Amino acid sequence: MSDLYTMFAEMVIDGNVEGIKGLTEQVLHEGAMAHTILEEGLLPGMNVVGRRFKAGDMFIPEVLLSASTMNAAMELLRPLLSASEAAPVGTIVIGTVEGDIHNIGKNLVTMLLEGARFKVVDLGVDIAPRAFVEAAKEHKPDILAMSALLTTTVPKMAETINALHEAGIRNHLKIMVGGAPVTQEFADKIGADGYASNAATAAEKARALLGE
Repeated sequence: MSDLYTMFAEMVIDGNVEGIKGLTEQVLHEGAMAHTILEEGLLPGMNVVGRRFKAGDMFIPEVLLSASTMNAAMELLRPLLSASEAAPVGTIVIGTVEGDIHNIGKNLVTMLLEGARFKVVDLGVDIAPRAFVEAAKEHKPDILAMSALLTTTVPKMAETINALHEAGIRNHLKIMVGGAPVTQEFADKIGADGYASNAATAAEKARALLGE
């Protein structure tokens, strides 16, 4: 069976969407546990993808295809996974800040976070500070993550953090920021807990913030 789990990892790395659907159906029919497929096949594959992307050996289209491949398998596994079998590492609310409609980077981060076993609530783009606050109240995330691509929208990150303070919930979660114009210096200035310079390091930073 271990060879089959290696095949899962290879299919994720190669972006073999159709192949992984058939393999998932096959091994489930043969009695494999959904959480074992996830832990021993899909996640190791996505870990390789993350490392290769960070090293510059894989590019965004390839990573997106790998993530889509994992999601194709997860569509079959998700109904079979109980909370006890595959408890998420943590919950993350993520969105692109108000005035900014760019989502490629955010979507890539979201996929890699899901691949690292986070439960991700993706709010989308053009998210106002108040909307981030309401989402934080509703979902009670461990981490709130904000993305921006335009220098003109970066100040919305500080506004959102201020809004979280005013709502009395800032200290109940960690805040991560990222995007092309964002720097570690800026993250420190606005009081964010974490900064990721690219999508590949976002999951690592998120795990670190939660002490994983």
